[in-house]
Amino acid sequence: MKIGQVMKALSHPIRRDIVSRLRERPMSAGDLAAHYDVSKPTMSAHFAALRDAELLIAQREGVSILYRLNMTVMEEALGAMMSLLSSGEDAKHLANEPSDEQAPA
Repeated sequence: MKIGQVMKALSHPIRRDIVSRLRERPMSAGDLAAHYDVSKPTMSAHFAALRDAELLIAQREGVSILYRLNMTVMEEALGAMMSLLSSGEDAKHLANEPSDEQAPA
């Protein structure tokens, strides 16, 4: 997982909404596309950006493509972002590690 690719993929509001919808359940490309007033090529580009960032898992079912959210990559990306934004003490707290102040005497 490359954090830059994930951040770029999540930079567009439609792609963030797709991720949000897929948190609920897997959906077909057609079902997802029905929620947006954009062309098929535009939707395909959004799906491609999310797949390239490994945020989506695509599975062909007959003539449809079923998309699922790749939670492993989402969790890794969130962890990387938390590490970037956390100070040393915050990182210890987030990792449930005792800080020097909390260490038993």
